[in-house]
Amino acid sequence: MNTPYGFGMATVNVTEATFATTITENPIVFVDFWAAWCGPCRTFGPVFEAVSAKHPDIVFAKIDTEAEQGLAQAAGISSIPTLMAIRDGIVVFSQAGALPEPNLTNLVQAVRDVDMDELRATLAAGEPEG
Repeated sequence: MNTPYGFGMATVNVTEATFATTITENPIVFVDFWAAWCGPCRTFGPVFEAVSAKHPDIVFAKIDTEAEQGLAQAAGISSIPTLMAIRDGIVVFSQAGALPEPNLTNLVQAVRDVDMDELRATLAAGEPEG
């Protein structure tokens, strides 16, 4: 599926109502937890938008922690911005702080390269029977 460049917004706003659907219906989702009052968030926003435009096959979601406090709390967000990468419903990356564009671009490739079968096996082996 090719999205014409400049068509609509490259990022999507996600709420508590749409979060579960967003992560289950898309193989890779990057989530930017942010707030309007946060200076580093405002600096990171254009970087997140720019990288999202280069990867139309990946969902780049933004969650306003002020409007979605329950979702931020459920995700364990303690500082913003926090960037989270979710692949096949599994959080494969979560880190507070704004990333420069080259680092975010590298992270996108790293998330694409994760061997999900190996990760699932590791997670299954590490979980106690119950």
